[in-house]
Amino acid sequence: MKVCLALFICVAALTAWFFTADAKELFITTIKDEPYAMSKGSELEGYCIDLISELSKKLGFKYNVHLVKDNRYGAMDSSGNWNGMIGEVIRGEADLAVAPLTVTAVRERFVDMTTPFIQTGLSFIVRKATDSEDSTFSLLAPFSTDMWIGIIIAFLLTGFCIFLVGRISPSEWAEPDTEEHSFTLLHSFWYITGALTLQGAGPHPKALSGRVVSAIWWLFSVLLLACYLCNLKSALNSNSKHISIKSFADLANQDVINYGTIESGSTMLFFKNSNNPVYRRIYQHMERKKSYVSNAEEGIRRTQEGNFAFIGEAVSLDLAVARYCKLTRSPEVISMRSYAIAAPLGSLLVKNLTVAILQLSESGELTYLREKWWASSCVGTGGAHISEALQPYDLRGLFLLLGLGLGIGLLLALLELLSRAHNQAKDGKKSCCLVLTSELNRRFGSGGESTEHDTSDKSKA
Repeated sequence: MKVCLALFICVAALTAWFFTADAKELFITTIKDEPYAMSKGSELEGYCIDLISELSKKLGFKYNVHLVKDNRYGAMDSSGNWNGMIGEVIRGEADLAVAPLTVTAVRERFVDMTTPFIQTGLSFIVRKATDSEDSTFSLLAPFSTDMWIGIIIAFLLTGFCIFLVGRISPSEWAEPDTEEHSFTLLHSFWYITGALTLQGAGPHPKALSGRVVSAIWWLFSVLLLACYLCNLKSALNSNSKHISIKSFADLANQDVINYGTIESGSTMLFFKNSNNPVYRRIYQHMERKKSYVSNAEEGIRRTQEGNFAFIGEAVSLDLAVARYCKLTRSPEVISMRSYAIAAPLGSLLVKNLTVAILQLSESGELTYLREKWWASSCVGTGGAHISEALQPYDLRGLFLLLGLGLGIGLLLALLELLSRAHNQAKDGKKSCCLVLTSELNRRFGSGGESTEHDTSDKSKA
């Protein structure tokens, strides 16, 4: 009885020694894994960094954190040696391993693990589908709203420019007093509308300035239609391929969307060793298609590109969904697992850390940390689908080409009129400015309009 009492007092004394202000500094190993531990300048931040900070406040110990040398969590090789954080703990290079470290049976044989601080499981993410309401306006989908507004403005400016060129150019309207003006404002808009349908509508411009504007508008129309049709085909194909997938059974029973997970990871091993027929079909599909990815970042990127589902741990997938508006996670979670802190076998730290983790959980501190680091940074989460419509900046070169062509056309028309005014002034020995002003009054003044109106009435009679 005295021996047992002496041992109890010795253990209590050792425990107290580990968690006093004068205790030795604990060496803690972790791994770079967003949002658990990330670099912030020369320091680390993240969920696990905040967790160990809270534990040190509760238990009163000092610590030093370093990243695991081989950037691995820990697995045993064929010779029985451990790598990663588990290896560092076993070899005594670290007192604790604080990371998203999954509790497994084989790890529990070589290290002691605390009560879990995060519960998770396996799930998958897919790209969000287009809302059914959006299909009503699918013909407008290839271009964004700003793009359509830009096209309308370009249409109005071009029509008005052709109207001005038709009035200003002497080659287009030689005698305003006797000839009827062909390019009225209505005909100008009708003419460029015909170009948009690749049909054309006569009469066509005769002057060089009018032909320049016409050629630039035709080029603009052809390229714009090509971009519209390509984007429309892509949007229709994307919509037709989408099907509703909410569970692993839905995923296994379709062959439209490809899916995969990290190669040689614990998730792949779960499907490989499972006796569930649905999970076995998923594994066979991944083997047949070789749809594995090298890391989570690649899986998330392929999912964003579309027509791919990435299978992984739900807690990590939730972070991807919080960062990228296009993604959504399946509500089904399978193969529940948990993350815990690892310590050497027989460590006196484990019991105290377990109690402290439970206290943090009961006080809501773990929930607060989860909400802090998994907070949504997605912009525009109210929309279920992020449009891939072309934006004005995507075709800014095309709009600049059109603007340049309209400017050159107007300049050529003014030069044609200026040349005619100069010749008339030279022949009549008048001021060039007076002749030019007179020409502009005839083409835009009331005299020209009344003459054109009278000519029109005579032709009708």
